[in-house]
Parts: sequence; structure tokens; C-alpha cells
Amino acid sequence: MGMVEFGINTFGDMTTGSDGTPKSAAQVIRDVIEEAVLADSLGIDAIGLGEHHRDDYAISAPDMILGAIASRTEHIKLGTAVTVLSSDDPLRVFERFATLDAISRGRAEVVLGRGSFTESFPLFGYKLSDYNVLFDEKFEIFSQALTEKPIRWSGTHRLPIEGALLMPPTENGLSAWVGVGGSPESVIRSVQRGIPMMLAIIGGAPGRFRPFVDLYERAQKEFGVTNPMPLGMHSPGHVAETDEQARAELWEPFRENRTRIGRERGWGDPTYEDFIDEIEHGALFVGSPATVAQKIYDTIRILDVDRFDFKYANGPMPHEQLMTSLDLYGGTVVPRVKEMLSRAS
Repeated sequence: MGMVEFGINTFGDMTTGSDGTPKSAAQVIRDVIEEAVLADSLGIDAIGLGEHHRDDYAISAPDMILGAIASRTEHIKLGTAVTVLSSDDPLRVFERFATLDAISRGRAEVVLGRGSFTESFPLFGYKLSDYNVLFDEKFEIFSQALTEKPIRWSGTHRLPIEGALLMPPTENGLSAWVGVGGSPESVIRSVQRGIPMMLAIIGGAPGRFRPFVDLYERAQKEFGVTNPMPLGMHSPGHVAETDEQARAELWEPFRENRTRIGRERGWGDPTYEDFIDEIEHGALFVGSPATVAQKIYDTIRILDVDRFDFKYANGPMPHEQLMTSLDLYGGTVVPRVKEMLSRAS
């Protein structure tokens, strides 16, 4: 196994102050910038900001915030988690992130996806009935844009593109991933377009995604990919000094977040037993630094990933607790996992 990168993700979840008073979206955005600055100082490799257009998340324009983060950091990669390509313009997405790449001296990356919510479709004038064709066509356009050669394309959702050349050109190419939630077709599309796969593992045992990893590797052989494509994953979690403290701090924010989403989607309300099961057997990476490090190490070994992104914000948890979690993740968990991987190689 080669060098593994360790990143973080946040959607800019609407949070409360230490006294329980809800914060404004503007303050949450400023807090996210401070969280990114801390992550950079800890040597965390990457940050991804989600794109949402609903009142439980503050971030609707990740690239704007990433530009601000770029001005205050030196090393951390600046990306999304995810950019909802279906309801955006792929040419404008490329130009925005090529601009970010210039500002940050080559640290920009974009994770493309369908998104786990659909509010951007009516907001920006798209039909949900076009959900699949919009992503397929725009993903094809964006994959052409990455070559930074004139784009020629025709399809159903817009006028043909006849030799468009995008500005600004990057200095060394733009890094891109495609977020995959567990569809074999998405795995194949990732390999066909040459854009690496980022697995979104947000529920259930991470090991259940191994068949998709096998398909990813097999597809690369069948399509004649000579240099193995990297593989990433992201999962939610929280780190505190002890397992008990981490569980106690996360439970109420987690319950509030999942209850709201579940009621929109027809799921049952989460129970504390469900929460503990996800920690002990599923996709929640929650506990002391030793506990979280061991689970990350085991997951990396099972799935053979090259990048692990830790979604550190999960519901209305106070900024101070998020900062402590990040400090423990970057300062203790990541070095411990790297040491374990080094011993195993």
C-alpha cells in the first residue's frame, strides 16, 4: 500500500453556541474557515465543503469559501463534498475551480456528484425527471473540460458546444473525483471518464463496499488503464478524549440531523441503539483517538483506499467541540494510523 492521504469534510451544518443559542449562517461560514485554518496547521491533507441549498446547512457556494480558505492556508487541498453537477453548468464549474487553482497555487480539487438532496433542481429551474440525463451529459462535458482542449459536444439539455476553450487554463491540470454512493454504473462511469472514485460511506459496515472496489479495479484492467486510479472514501465521525465523551457529545446533534432528514425521506427516527450499532459495526467513526484510529486503519486495509476523508461536522454541534475533534484527528488519530500502516507495510 502506498501513501494514504487524510482529509476532512463538512457541509457547514448550522450550529449552536456553547450556550445552545443558534448561530447565524454567516457565523457558521466564518467558523468553517477557522476550522480549515486549524486543519492546515495540523498537516491534514485536504478539506471538502458540501454544497446544499437548505436551512440546516450554511454552505451553498463552496468555491467562494474555499477562496477565502486559500488566502489563509499554505498546504491543504481545497475541494468539495460534493459539487452538485446535475444542477450546475459544467463549464462554469471548471472555470471557477481553475480560478481557485490559480489562487491557491495548485491546491484546488472538485468532487462531482448527484448530491444526496434534490432542492437545487427546482431552485435552479431543472426537472427532477431529468435527474439521470442531466448528470450523464454534464459529467461527459466536464470530463472533456479536464483535458483543457477545445470542447465539442452535443446532447439534449443545452445547445451544442462547438470548440469552446475555457479560461483560465491551469498550470498543472485540475484534480477531480466523482462521488459514488454504491451504484455499479457509477463505478464504471468513473473509470470510463478517467475521474477517480470517492466512495460516500455513510451507513452500514464499510466492508460491504468491497465489491465496488473490486469492480473499480477490474474495470480499470478491462478499459486498459495503465496507471492505477486512486480510490477515496468519506465517512462521518467525532473524536473526543474518551469513547464515552465522544458518544455523549455526538448523540444529540446526530439524532437531530438524522431525524429531520429521515422524516423528509420516510425513515424511522434514529434510536440510541441504532447510533451505537453504527459506531461499533457501521460507518460512524466515533470515540477516543485510539478507537477512531483503529477503525480507520481497519477500513483502509479492507477497502485499500488511498484517501480517507473524515466528515467531522454532523448536526448542530458547537464550533468548540468541532475544533477539539479536528485537533485530535489531525494531531493524534492521523499520526497513529500512519504509524500502523507503516508497520504493516
